[in-house]
Order: sequence, then C-alpha cells, then structure tokens
Amino acid sequence: MPLNIIGMIGVAPPGHTAVHVIGGGIDPQFLGEFARTHEQAGFDAVLVGYSASSAEGFQVAQFCANRTEQLKFLVAHRPGFVAPTLAARTTATFDNLTDGRLWLHVITGGVDADQRRDGDWLTHDERYARTDEYLDVLRRTWTSDRPFDYDGKFYRVERAYSEVRCAQRPHVPVWFGGVSDAAIGVGARHCDVYALFGESRAGIADSIARVRAAAAPHGRSPRFNVSFRPIIAATESAAWTKAREILAGVLQATGGRHREPEAETARRLIRLAADGEIHDERLWTPIAGASDGSGNTTALVGTPDQVADAIANYYELGVAGVLLRGFDPLNDAREYGRELIPIIRSRIAAVDARIKASHSDAHATA
Repeated sequence: MPLNIIGMIGVAPPGHTAVHVIGGGIDPQFLGEFARTHEQAGFDAVLVGYSASSAEGFQVAQFCANRTEQLKFLVAHRPGFVAPTLAARTTATFDNLTDGRLWLHVITGGVDADQRRDGDWLTHDERYARTDEYLDVLRRTWTSDRPFDYDGKFYRVERAYSEVRCAQRPHVPVWFGGVSDAAIGVGARHCDVYALFGESRAGIADSIARVRAAAAPHGRSPRFNVSFRPIIAATESAAWTKAREILAGVLQATGGRHREPEAETARRLIRLAADGEIHDERLWTPIAGASDGSGNTTALVGTPDQVADAIANYYELGVAGVLLRGFDPLNDAREYGRELIPIIRSRIAAVDARIKASHSDAHATA
C-alpha cells in the first residue's frame, strides 16, 4: 500500500539551524508559502505542532487549508485543556469544512514545565490516565447516535451528544506517540496510527512489537509512522559534509549545554546516540545527542537513492508512513519534493510489486 509522507510546518521563518519549527510569532505570508510548498512537493500531510507557548494549531491548520487544495493536516492536540466533548465538535467541524483533511495527533505531554505553563500539574502517569478517559469521551461523542453519560475520575458528562459528525468515518484518524509503558498502554488501546521517532530498524521493530502486543487485547491493529531528518546531497560524501555542518550549527546554537530530558522518548534517543554515531547503514544520531533528544533529530544521511532505500527498509518492517523534515525547513521541503519523494514513491511501489508477485507465486503452488 502507498506510504504516507508527512512534513511539518511552522508559523515563522527560523533564525538558525532549525531543530524546532513551531515557535515564534506568526508570519502569515511565510506560513501560507510553507504549506503550499509541501503540497507542491508531493507531501500527503503536514504536522502542525504544539507547545504551551506556540500558535494555536487548529487555527493555523484552517488558515493553511484555505490556501491549499489536497494537503492534509496532522494537528497536535493536548488533552486536558478543553473538554473532550468540545474537542470532538471542533475536530468534526474542521473535518467537514475541509472535506476530510484532518488527522488528530494526541500529545499527552512529557515535560512538566511545559504542561504547567497551561496550568496542568498532574504527574506523567496521571496525564496518561486522563488521556485514556479523554479519548473514551472523544470517540463516543464522535460516534454515539444518542446522548450518553460518562462518569470517570477526570471527566463526567451527562447526556453528551454532537450533531456534527466527522466527514471521515467513523471519525478522524487518531494518532498517538510515546514509548513509556503508560503511553503505550493508552495509545495502543485508542490510536489508529502510532508515531515513533527515528531509531535503528531493530529499535523500531521492537517498538512495533510492543505496541501490537498491547493493542491486540483491545482488538486494535494500529499503523505506524516514523520521523526522520533526511540530509541529502548529490554524493554520499557531500551529504556527510552537509550533515557535519548542520551539527556544527546545532552545537553553536546550544553552546554545548545539556540537560537531562524528562520525556522517555528523548532519553531513548540520547541512549541511541551514546551507543554509536551511525546505526544500520545511515541513521545518524549526533544531532539527537546534541539537542538532548528533542525535535525528532535522528537523521538519514546520503544521496536521495540511499535515503529512499533506507526508508523502504523501514516500510518492509511494517512502517506505513514517514514524517520528513529538514534543518532548513522551507528549502529542504522543496528539495525533498524534487530529489527524494519521487524516489521514495518508486521504491515503495517496487516493494509492493515484489510482495504481490510473491503472494501470487505462493497461491499458484499451493
């Protein structure tokens, strides 16, 4: 089946090597250009990120939807700050007004300080327990054909009901992320797509197995998405030179300062970086180490053909989508559209054709 290719948009031009793209004030002209560039480059969707100090994601996505035609929007959403009944109506309204172009990325939150900026003082595991209830109420509001009651620890509603239904049925796809036991327990129960940061193929295979095992008792079989930072050039040598220049920019921006991250995903990436600079053929980790595991900073380094081959290898593990963004976000999106995305599509089509032929041969000899 086709591989979903997702980018990420920010609201203003970054001032330096961009580890993060969701901060800063809003530049409407840049934002519209950023979204249109992704659509023209052949991305299927773009992530609209979330932090407790950044622009509100649904409004950002609505603005960009009005300036594009087919691009989908993966909107990051933190449970706990609006009622799940209101969130259900908000997402269903957006989905109808954009003719089914919304995906919802549920981000429970792994950093206490950022949660507290929005007034949330729950512990890590308490937040996931709240998310569990939140998604119960959210899905029932989307799908229930009659008013319902819910009496939980965090949410209590009486005769909840929504007259507006999602354009996508049974509802907009729910994405989830996190590698802690609490995250996997909740995400595997609820999500349609589980999002993972870029790791070695062995690490991704391990995470897929954990999520599938946790999802099976609930009768669920989520798809998987993995995030990478491709660093590409015409030759492999030039790509590695480019990668080291980007690392120098990150080190200059951070001043070599480090802190111990709270999020388990970030700690896992730091351990990956400590285990070696290069994993598999071209998964490169020093930028993840330099940025304390934040910002989806594991890179695939090489020529467009080499990076496309690496992504195809993940696809054969069961990965159904990749989030690709660069350290020069706008220009990299253009370059990916010219140099990388067409080759990825070709590689995935070849894998599918080979699998189909193998199945046909198996049936013929059965």
